[in-house]
Amino acid sequence: MTIARKLLSAGIVAAAAASAACTTAGPGGPPLATRSPVEGSWIDAQGTGLSTFAGGSFNTVATDTGQKLADGSYTMTGGTSVEIQGTSLIRQTPISFNCLLISTSQLNCTSASGQNFVLTRRT
Repeated sequence: MTIARKLLSAGIVAAAAASAACTTAGPGGPPLATRSPVEGSWIDAQGTGLSTFAGGSFNTVATDTGQKLADGSYTMTGGTSVEIQGTSLIRQTPISFNCLLISTSQLNCTSASGQNFVLTRRT
């Protein structure tokens, strides 16, 4: 094979690899490999609070008024385990939850005081 063909082949392989790398990102989001499985919007069972998880931060707003109720951070502590730390803005007190991702649309959580609640992914 001539040098020109080798260079052309190497260029095609490099272009294909670069093109494949571009397809690993979701629309408008970070690469899929780095996205947390809990990213997105979740609503409580009563439909009163909407929590949004993105990039390690979360916030919760009242569904009826849009008032911000809580904010803080979350960390994936395992493939399906999530630790949430933050502040209740209504009570001005710290909050802490451990959650388990049961499915892509259900998050079962327990507060530090032992209260259980379920969040459902909002589409």
